[in-house]
Amino acid sequence: MLNGKRILLIISGGIAAYKSLDLIRRLKERGANVRCVLTAGGAQFVTPLSVAALSEEAVYQDLFSLKDESEMGHIRLSREADLLVIAPASADLMAKMAAGLADDLASTLLLATDKPVLFAPAMNTRMWEHPATQRNVRTLLDDGLTAIGPGQGDLACGEVGAGRMSEPLEIVAACENLLGGEMPLRGRRAIVTSGPTYEAIDPVRYLANRSSGKQGHAIAGALASLGAEVVLVAGPNNLADPGGVTVRDIESAAQMLAACEASLPADIAVCAAAVADWRVAGEAEQKMKKDGSGQPPALALVENPDILKTLSQLNGNRPSLVVGFAAETEKVVDHAKSKRQRKGCDWMVANDVGAGTGVMGGDENTVHLITAQGIEDWPTMAKDAVAAALAKRIADHFGSE
Repeated sequence: MLNGKRILLIISGGIAAYKSLDLIRRLKERGANVRCVLTAGGAQFVTPLSVAALSEEAVYQDLFSLKDESEMGHIRLSREADLLVIAPASADLMAKMAAGLADDLASTLLLATDKPVLFAPAMNTRMWEHPATQRNVRTLLDDGLTAIGPGQGDLACGEVGAGRMSEPLEIVAACENLLGGEMPLRGRRAIVTSGPTYEAIDPVRYLANRSSGKQGHAIAGALASLGAEVVLVAGPNNLADPGGVTVRDIESAAQMLAACEASLPADIAVCAAAVADWRVAGEAEQKMKKDGSGQPPALALVENPDILKTLSQLNGNRPSLVVGFAAETEKVVDHAKSKRQRKGCDWMVANDVGAGTGVMGGDENTVHLITAQGIEDWPTMAKDAVAAALAKRIADHFGSE
């Protein structure tokens, strides 16, 4: 899809700029012609020489360079591209774009272009979560730009959270989607569940699990990037909402089921949430107190509604493709195969969440995709990459109909 396409890559300031070098290589492997603009901040992290060597093109940096303006004016530079990609997209450059400023080459090109623009944010998690940054991102999305990421994980500053630039291959896939004509899931509606559920014991305490929601949120974003209309039903989490996704926040399993049912009809349902199997039969109206006897209170538990089974066995309103997740600590594939049959879903994604795997709350996952046709063992990948691979597999499924 990228063969012969002309991509203008803008590299702004941030440690993630090192990934842009690999992005250049990946784009050229697919036949794209890549020209690069390096901002003053970007040049603090990668050199013009390394960018030029990989792109095999001149690197543009200065808006007021007479040589560049005589050979390649900034208007021509933006108009000759099929796609503009900003990777990394710093908070500063996104703020300039949202405000329509044009005080350097990169911001001027972005204001002058009439071509699609893909931006990959990368910054400290506090900067990403700041209301000003979120407001700027919403403005850019409303203006018709396309975002990819950021991902979750360890940041160069030593903190952990949202702010990691998407991986080069994820950005390549997004470029292919933007330049490949019709998005493969355009016109399809998807429901994705994510995160844990909280089952109240009293106004203070609850039953829960260690799920972070990272995998479910990534899947919702990946499906949206392929054109799907996505409703994300999310349990309590500390994650940024994926771009282009409708989010419905819930707490309990009963609320999650109600939100899923309210989101029907849908073509796709991906039940990635770690739903609590049990809830307390009667939530105490007041905080439960110790009575000095040394005896713990008796908690009567009742089974929660089975969201995956309910969606899988709907009559008349069942999604065409229902995908479940099986978080197991032993006999992972065997238990997942049995669960797929028991629930009645089409696919089951199995993963080992046992002690020491780091999957619950971590940034990587090792999954096995179980379908009626067999078992696919996927290598260990970042959760964003797992999401992208699953979204592509879903798109391929509908493409073969």
